[in-house]
Amino acid sequence: MGIKLVTTAAELRAEGARLLKGKGGSSLGFVPTMGALHSGHATLARTAVAVNDVTAVSIFVNPLQFGDAVDLDRYPRTLEADMELLDAEGVDLVFAPSVEEVYPDGQPLVRVTSGPLGEKWEGASRPGHFDGALTVVAKLLHYGLPAGPAADGGAAAYRAYFGQKDAQQLALVRRMVADLNFPVEIVAVPTVRAEDGLALSSRNRFLSAEEREAALVLSRALRLLEQRANAHEPLDLSSAVALVRSQPFVELDYFDVVDPRTLEPLAENCQDTPFRGEGLAIIAANVGPVRLIDNIPLDS
Repeated sequence: MGIKLVTTAAELRAEGARLLKGKGGSSLGFVPTMGALHSGHATLARTAVAVNDVTAVSIFVNPLQFGDAVDLDRYPRTLEADMELLDAEGVDLVFAPSVEEVYPDGQPLVRVTSGPLGEKWEGASRPGHFDGALTVVAKLLHYGLPAGPAADGGAAAYRAYFGQKDAQQLALVRRMVADLNFPVEIVAVPTVRAEDGLALSSRNRFLSAEEREAALVLSRALRLLEQRANAHEPLDLSSAVALVRSQPFVELDYFDVVDPRTLEPLAENCQDTPFRGEGLAIIAANVGPVRLIDNIPLDS
Protein backbone atom coordinates (compact mmCIF):
# COMPACT_ATOMS: atom_id res chain seq x y z
CA MET A 1 0.00 0.00 0.00
CA GLY A 2 1.62 3.25 -1.15
CA ILE A 3 -0.77 5.55 0.65
CA LYS A 4 0.37 7.18 3.92
CA LEU A 5 -1.75 7.72 7.04
CA VAL A 6 -1.24 10.71 9.34
CA THR A 7 -3.23 11.66 12.42
CA THR A 8 -2.14 15.19 13.33
CA ALA A 9 -2.41 18.52 11.52
CA ALA A 10 1.36 19.01 11.84
CA GLU A 11 2.01 15.66 10.15
CA LEU A 12 -0.45 16.51 7.38
CA ARG A 13 1.26 19.80 6.58
CA ALA A 14 4.76 18.30 6.77
CA GLU A 15 3.95 15.23 4.69
CA GLY A 16 2.02 17.28 2.13
CA ALA A 17 5.00 19.62 1.72
CA ARG A 18 7.40 16.66 1.44
CA LEU A 19 5.28 15.00 -1.25
CA LEU A 20 4.90 18.21 -3.24
CA LYS A 21 8.64 18.78 -3.15
CA GLY A 22 9.45 15.16 -3.96
CA LYS A 23 7.11 15.13 -6.95
CA GLY A 24 8.18 18.57 -8.14
CA GLY A 25 4.50 19.39 -7.87
CA SER A 26 2.55 22.61 -8.02
CA SER A 27 -0.96 21.58 -6.92
CA LEU A 28 -2.63 19.84 -3.99
CA GLY A 29 -6.14 18.36 -4.01
CA PHE A 30 -8.00 17.86 -0.75
CA VAL A 31 -11.13 15.75 -0.22
CA PRO A 32 -12.88 16.09 3.17
CA THR A 33 -14.95 13.01 4.14
CA MET A 34 -16.43 11.31 7.19
CA GLY A 35 -15.28 7.89 6.04
CA ALA A 36 -17.44 4.80 5.34
CA LEU A 37 -16.38 5.44 1.77
CA HIS A 38 -18.22 4.19 -1.32
CA SER A 39 -18.03 4.65 -5.09
CA GLY A 40 -19.13 8.27 -4.79
CA HIS A 41 -16.14 9.06 -2.61
CA ALA A 42 -13.94 7.09 -5.00
CA THR A 43 -15.11 9.42 -7.79
CA LEU A 44 -14.20 12.46 -5.69
CA ALA A 45 -10.74 11.03 -5.07
CA ARG A 46 -10.27 10.01 -8.70
CA THR A 47 -11.27 13.49 -9.87
CA ALA A 48 -8.76 15.09 -7.52
CA VAL A 49 -5.93 12.70 -8.43
CA ALA A 50 -6.45 13.34 -12.15
CA VAL A 51 -5.63 17.06 -11.95
CA ASN A 52 -3.38 17.48 -8.89
CA ASP A 53 0.20 16.48 -8.19
CA VAL A 54 -0.63 15.46 -4.62
CA THR A 55 -4.03 14.39 -3.24
CA ALA A 56 -4.98 14.16 0.42
CA VAL A 57 -8.25 12.84 1.88
CA SER A 58 -9.46 13.50 5.40
CA ILE A 59 -11.55 10.98 7.34
CA PHE A 60 -13.18 12.47 10.40
CA VAL A 61 -16.61 11.82 11.91
CA ASN A 62 -17.44 15.30 13.14
CA PRO A 63 -19.49 15.30 16.38
CA LEU A 64 -20.55 18.93 15.92
CA GLN A 65 -22.85 18.13 13.02
CA PHE A 66 -24.78 15.32 14.71
CA GLY A 67 -27.82 16.37 16.69
CA ASP A 68 -28.40 12.81 17.92
CA ALA A 69 -25.72 11.01 19.95
CA VAL A 70 -27.12 7.65 18.83
CA ASP A 71 -26.74 8.66 15.18
CA LEU A 72 -23.15 9.72 15.87
CA ASP A 73 -22.33 6.44 17.61
CA ARG A 74 -23.76 4.28 14.85
CA TYR A 75 -22.09 6.14 11.99
CA PRO A 76 -19.85 3.47 10.41
CA ARG A 77 -16.11 3.64 10.96
CA THR A 78 -14.27 1.60 8.31
CA LEU A 79 -10.77 3.07 8.17
CA GLU A 80 -8.97 -0.01 6.85
CA ALA A 81 -11.43 -0.48 3.97
CA ASP A 82 -11.39 3.26 3.31
CA MET A 83 -7.60 3.24 3.04
CA GLU A 84 -7.72 0.39 0.53
CA LEU A 85 -10.28 2.20 -1.62
CA LEU A 86 -8.25 5.43 -1.61
CA ASP A 87 -4.98 3.63 -2.30
CA ALA A 88 -6.57 2.02 -5.36
CA GLU A 89 -7.52 5.50 -6.61
CA GLY A 90 -3.95 6.79 -6.28
CA VAL A 91 -4.47 9.03 -3.25
CA ASP A 92 -1.17 9.97 -1.59
CA LEU A 93 -2.18 10.87 1.94
CA VAL A 94 -4.99 10.18 4.43
CA PHE A 95 -5.56 12.46 7.40
CA ALA A 96 -7.55 10.65 10.10
CA PRO A 97 -7.39 12.80 13.25
CA SER A 98 -8.95 12.10 16.63
CA VAL A 99 -11.66 14.31 18.08
CA GLU A 100 -9.05 15.60 20.54
CA GLU A 101 -6.78 16.64 17.66
CA VAL A 102 -9.50 18.63 15.93
CA TYR A 103 -11.07 20.03 19.11
CA PRO A 104 -8.24 20.06 21.68
CA ASP A 105 -10.18 22.23 24.14
CA GLY A 106 -13.43 20.32 23.80
CA GLN A 107 -16.48 22.00 22.31
CA PRO A 108 -15.23 25.08 20.41
CA LEU A 109 -16.37 28.40 21.84
CA VAL A 110 -16.18 30.09 18.42
CA ARG A 111 -17.82 28.47 15.41
CA VAL A 112 -18.60 29.31 11.81
CA THR A 113 -22.25 30.34 11.53
CA SER A 114 -24.10 29.26 8.41
CA GLY A 115 -26.52 32.20 8.60
CA PRO A 116 -29.85 32.34 6.73
CA LEU A 117 -28.58 30.02 3.98
CA GLY A 118 -28.08 27.29 6.56
CA GLU A 119 -31.39 27.73 8.37
CA LYS A 120 -33.65 26.41 5.60
CA TRP A 121 -34.20 22.93 4.18
CA GLU A 122 -31.72 20.59 5.92
CA GLY A 123 -30.93 23.33 8.42
CA ALA A 124 -34.59 23.63 9.41
CA SER A 125 -34.84 19.89 10.01
CA ARG A 126 -31.43 19.60 11.68
CA PRO A 127 -30.80 22.81 13.66
CA GLY A 128 -27.12 23.56 14.12
CA HIS A 129 -26.04 20.92 11.61
CA PHE A 130 -24.47 23.32 9.14
CA ASP A 131 -22.77 25.41 11.81
CA GLY A 132 -21.01 22.23 12.89
CA ALA A 133 -20.26 21.16 9.33
CA LEU A 134 -18.83 24.53 8.29
CA THR A 135 -16.75 24.77 11.46
CA VAL A 136 -15.00 21.49 10.75
CA VAL A 137 -14.68 22.16 7.00
CA ALA A 138 -13.01 25.49 7.81
CA LYS A 139 -10.54 23.72 10.10
CA LEU A 140 -9.87 20.93 7.60
CA LEU A 141 -9.28 23.36 4.74
CA HIS A 142 -6.76 25.23 6.87
CA TYR A 143 -5.06 21.96 7.85
CA GLY A 144 -4.73 20.94 4.20
CA LEU A 145 -3.39 24.29 2.97
CA PRO A 146 -0.11 23.54 1.14
CA ALA A 147 2.93 24.53 3.20
CA GLY A 148 5.86 26.12 1.42
CA PRO A 149 6.29 27.14 -2.22
CA ALA A 150 5.53 25.01 -5.24
CA ALA A 151 8.34 23.55 -7.29
CA ASP A 152 8.38 26.62 -9.55
CA GLY A 153 8.75 28.94 -6.55
CA GLY A 154 5.16 30.18 -6.59
CA ALA A 155 2.28 29.18 -4.32
CA ALA A 156 0.91 25.70 -4.88
CA ALA A 157 -2.60 25.56 -6.32
CA TYR A 158 -5.08 24.30 -3.73
CA ARG A 159 -8.38 22.63 -4.63
CA ALA A 160 -11.02 20.98 -2.42
CA TYR A 161 -13.58 18.51 -3.75
CA PHE A 162 -17.21 18.12 -2.65
CA GLY A 163 -20.07 16.01 -4.00
CA GLN A 164 -23.13 17.67 -5.50
CA LYS A 165 -25.41 15.27 -3.63
CA ASP A 166 -24.99 17.45 -0.54
CA ALA A 167 -26.17 20.49 -2.49
CA GLN A 168 -26.88 22.75 0.47
CA GLN A 169 -23.54 21.99 2.11
CA LEU A 170 -21.80 22.66 -1.21
CA ALA A 171 -23.56 26.04 -1.54
CA LEU A 172 -22.60 26.93 2.04
CA VAL A 173 -18.97 25.92 1.62
CA ARG A 174 -18.73 28.02 -1.53
CA ARG A 175 -20.22 31.02 0.30
CA MET A 176 -17.89 30.55 3.27
CA VAL A 177 -14.84 30.35 1.02
CA ALA A 178 -15.93 33.45 -0.91
CA ASP A 179 -17.09 35.49 2.09
CA LEU A 180 -14.06 34.67 4.27
CA ASN A 181 -11.44 34.70 1.48
CA PHE A 182 -10.16 31.14 1.85
CA PRO A 183 -7.29 30.53 -0.62
CA VAL A 184 -8.85 27.39 -2.09
CA GLU A 185 -10.82 26.51 -5.22
CA ILE A 186 -13.99 24.53 -4.50
CA VAL A 187 -14.65 21.84 -7.11
CA ALA A 188 -18.10 20.22 -7.31
CA VAL A 189 -18.32 16.59 -8.47
CA PRO A 190 -21.63 15.22 -9.84
CA THR A 191 -23.70 12.81 -7.76
CA VAL A 192 -22.83 9.15 -8.20
CA ARG A 193 -25.76 6.74 -8.36
CA ALA A 194 -26.31 3.01 -8.22
CA GLU A 195 -27.54 1.38 -11.42
CA ASP A 196 -31.13 1.65 -10.22
CA GLY A 197 -30.78 5.41 -9.67
CA LEU A 198 -30.39 5.60 -5.89
CA ALA A 199 -27.85 8.25 -4.90
CA LEU A 200 -24.92 6.61 -3.13
CA SER A 201 -24.71 7.34 0.59
CA SER A 202 -22.89 5.83 3.54
CA ARG A 203 -26.30 5.52 5.20
CA ASN A 204 -27.76 3.28 2.48
CA ARG A 205 -26.29 0.26 4.27
CA PHE A 206 -28.89 0.72 7.02
CA LEU A 207 -31.81 0.22 4.60
CA SER A 208 -33.55 -3.15 4.43
CA ALA A 209 -34.14 -4.58 0.97
CA GLU A 210 -37.76 -3.42 1.11
CA GLU A 211 -36.79 0.07 2.28
CA ARG A 212 -34.12 0.38 -0.39
CA GLU A 213 -36.65 -0.46 -3.07
CA ALA A 214 -39.00 2.17 -1.63
CA ALA A 215 -36.22 4.77 -1.60
CA LEU A 216 -36.01 4.65 -5.40
CA VAL A 217 -39.10 6.85 -5.56
CA LEU A 218 -36.87 9.83 -4.65
CA SER A 219 -34.74 9.59 -7.78
CA ARG A 220 -37.79 8.74 -9.91
CA ALA A 221 -39.55 11.90 -8.76
CA LEU A 222 -36.45 14.00 -9.43
CA ARG A 223 -36.04 12.53 -12.91
CA LEU A 224 -39.70 13.28 -13.62
CA LEU A 225 -39.04 16.98 -12.98
CA GLU A 226 -35.86 16.82 -15.06
CA GLN A 227 -37.78 15.36 -18.01
CA ARG A 228 -40.43 18.06 -17.78
CA ALA A 229 -37.79 20.80 -17.55
CA ASN A 230 -35.93 19.45 -20.58
CA ALA A 231 -39.21 19.41 -22.52
CA HIS A 232 -39.98 23.01 -21.42
CA GLU A 233 -43.16 21.80 -19.77
CA PRO A 234 -44.69 22.98 -16.49
CA LEU A 235 -42.93 21.11 -13.69
CA ASP A 236 -46.21 20.34 -11.91
CA LEU A 237 -44.36 19.81 -8.63
CA SER A 238 -47.53 18.77 -6.82
CA SER A 239 -47.85 15.60 -8.93
CA ALA A 240 -44.22 14.71 -8.22
CA VAL A 241 -44.85 15.23 -4.49
CA ALA A 242 -47.89 12.96 -4.76
CA LEU A 243 -45.71 10.28 -6.37
CA VAL A 244 -43.35 10.33 -3.37
CA ARG A 245 -46.18 10.36 -0.85
CA SER A 246 -47.74 7.31 -2.53
CA GLN A 247 -44.86 5.18 -1.23
CA PRO A 248 -45.84 4.05 2.30
CA PHE A 249 -42.27 3.43 3.47
CA VAL A 250 -41.23 7.01 2.67
CA GLU A 251 -41.92 9.98 4.96
CA LEU A 252 -41.33 13.12 2.90
CA ASP A 253 -39.70 16.09 4.62
CA TYR A 254 -39.34 18.54 1.74
CA PHE A 255 -39.40 18.55 -2.05
CA ASP A 256 -38.98 21.81 -3.97
CA VAL A 257 -37.24 23.57 -6.82
CA VAL A 258 -34.77 26.26 -5.77
CA ASP A 259 -32.14 28.64 -7.05
CA PRO A 260 -28.87 26.62 -6.93
CA ARG A 261 -26.93 29.52 -5.37
CA THR A 262 -29.38 31.09 -2.92
CA LEU A 263 -31.60 28.00 -2.36
CA GLU A 264 -34.63 30.27 -2.55
CA PRO A 265 -37.75 28.56 -3.96
CA LEU A 266 -38.55 29.14 -7.61
CA ALA A 267 -42.28 28.92 -7.03
CA GLU A 268 -43.22 30.48 -10.35
CA ASN A 269 -41.52 27.63 -12.22
CA CYS A 270 -42.88 24.79 -10.16
CA GLN A 271 -46.44 24.26 -11.21
CA ASP A 272 -48.32 25.65 -14.21
CA THR A 273 -45.86 27.67 -16.31
CA PRO A 274 -43.29 26.20 -18.74
CA PHE A 275 -39.92 25.87 -17.02
CA ARG A 276 -37.22 28.24 -18.22
CA GLY A 277 -33.75 28.91 -16.91
CA GLU A 278 -31.79 27.14 -14.20
CA GLY A 279 -32.92 25.46 -11.01
CA LEU A 280 -32.19 22.69 -8.57
CA ALA A 281 -34.77 20.12 -7.50
CA ILE A 282 -34.07 19.07 -3.89
CA ILE A 283 -35.68 16.35 -1.80
CA ALA A 284 -35.29 14.87 1.68
CA ALA A 285 -37.19 12.00 3.25
CA ASN A 286 -36.99 9.41 5.98
CA VAL A 287 -37.04 5.87 4.66
CA GLY A 288 -37.41 3.54 7.61
CA PRO A 289 -34.70 4.62 10.10
CA VAL A 290 -32.62 6.43 7.47
CA ARG A 291 -32.73 10.05 6.34
CA LEU A 292 -31.92 10.41 2.65
CA ILE A 293 -31.31 13.54 0.60
CA ASP A 294 -31.00 13.91 -3.15
CA ASN A 295 -31.16 16.56 -5.84
CA ILE A 296 -30.94 17.05 -9.58
CA PRO A 297 -30.00 20.18 -11.58
CA LEU A 298 -32.63 21.57 -13.93
CA ASP A 299 -31.46 23.55 -16.93
CA SER A 300 -33.65 24.35 -19.90
